Amino acid sequence: MDHQFVLILDFGGQYNQLIARRVRECGVYCEVHPYDTPMEKIKKMNPVGIIFTGGPNSVYDEGSPACSEEIFKLGVPILGICYGNQLMAKMLGGNVVAAEKREYGRTETEFDNSCVLFEGLDKVSITWMSHSDYIKDLPEGFTVSAWSKGCPVAAIQNPDKKFYGVQFHPEVNHTQNGKKMLHNFLYKVCGCTGDWSMGNYAKTTIEDLRKRIGNGKVLLALSGGVDSSVTAALLSKAVGKNLTCIFVDHGLMRKNEGDEIEAVFGNRGINFIRVNAEKRFLDKLSGVTEPERKRKIIGEEFIRVFEEEASKIGEVDFLAQGTIYPDVIESGTGKAAVIKSHHNVGGLPDNVRFKEIIEPLRLLFKDEVRALGTELGLPDNLVWRQPFPGPGLAIRIIGDVTKEKLEILRDADAIFREEIANAGLMRDINQYFAVLTDMRSVGVMGDGRTYDYTLALRGVVTTDFMTADWARIPYDLLAKVSDRIVNEVRHINRVVYDITSKPPATIEWE
Repeated sequence: MDHQFVLILDFGGQYNQLIARRVRECGVYCEVHPYDTPMEKIKKMNPVGIIFTGGPNSVYDEGSPACSEEIFKLGVPILGICYGNQLMAKMLGGNVVAAEKREYGRTETEFDNSCVLFEGLDKVSITWMSHSDYIKDLPEGFTVSAWSKGCPVAAIQNPDKKFYGVQFHPEVNHTQNGKKMLHNFLYKVCGCTGDWSMGNYAKTTIEDLRKRIGNGKVLLALSGGVDSSVTAALLSKAVGKNLTCIFVDHGLMRKNEGDEIEAVFGNRGINFIRVNAEKRFLDKLSGVTEPERKRKIIGEEFIRVFEEEASKIGEVDFLAQGTIYPDVIESGTGKAAVIKSHHNVGGLPDNVRFKEIIEPLRLLFKDEVRALGTELGLPDNLVWRQPFPGPGLAIRIIGDVTKEKLEILRDADAIFREEIANAGLMRDINQYFAVLTDMRSVGVMGDGRTYDYTLALRGVVTTDFMTADWARIPYDLLAKVSDRIVNEVRHINRVVYDITSKPPATIEWE
């Protein structure tokens, strides 16, 4: 792609994905690559700047990750973060040692505002520290540009060579003005112009897809989620009738979602196939209560249905997937730890032959995918669709799954989502949904005794879905949701709100 490019070298830190997101948010294109990426490849990338990430190691330990010393001779600006800061200092002749006192969490830090990273920012503010080592002796040509009570060298600079380092994490929200620091590095040091936008990406990607696919046939498994929906919208503009989308409706969707997906894609000038397979899935799930068995049954049955429908199409040249950049990063970059492996299709039919896989969102983060969806004209209810697990409501029903329970949960969940939307909180709460528990309790409605289900509401705020805090939904709003559910949905007489963070809990209940 014809954009300015910032290279992020991955040394195994937990916030690497977040660094990339922050750079993209500043309007600059970047990618995360392993720390040992060959120099010839780096030169071909032609980066306007390089960022070293944090990492769990100590730079003085034998075998700790290090890049080539040649990288410092490229004449390219470098920003080291945490481990990356210490690595740069050590490789350029400084001395890094274990600190007498470790420094973790929110830390009051003082800045030298003459340093370009901190220009225009507060002289004293809070940073997020996470280290047990510190730079004792600076490399030649470097000066200290920030310090804290427990860390005399919280940031370093060599303006002549355009090398900068920070001991804290500017990419996390806990660091005040952290994004502005990154912005200063990108624009004032690297000379970035901010040429990365979803409008440009949509235009160039559609043109590239047309050239790549030509008259070939493309097959996409459309789940109705944000990623697959945006993939379908992008491909529909690129190849039109040469795209076939198979939407397997397993009957475990939220209220009206199957119809909404068909309304959007059934009239988009593509081949849209909706397979209504509710009975087939419910028969397979009958009497199954164990969550992992539910997931496996649904996943396997999905593949069988997709396989049957795909075999009716004939030969396919390309298979499209909604893989996004976090999937790529979390599946491991080089020697970095694998957080989780991602398999977007989960299994492919043997009788559908294709030349290659197309992943047009492979370089995008979730917020960029949403922005692209808006750019392509998708409705807000799809672009801002709540994260939804592949097994659907089957794992939001504790215990066995029945058609009756699905209808109860659909109605209750729809009320919860409607009231969140009416309160204008759709984008403030990252995920919210209802869970139908298998617990029944005594209640009183009118003058009669009831013995019905307890419904749990769940809402979380998060930046990466790897950790999450429970959302502080206003009490009045929760009361309104509860009142509506017990009055409008039969067989629910008690509503509770989950106030557990992740960890120790997970976001989903099963």
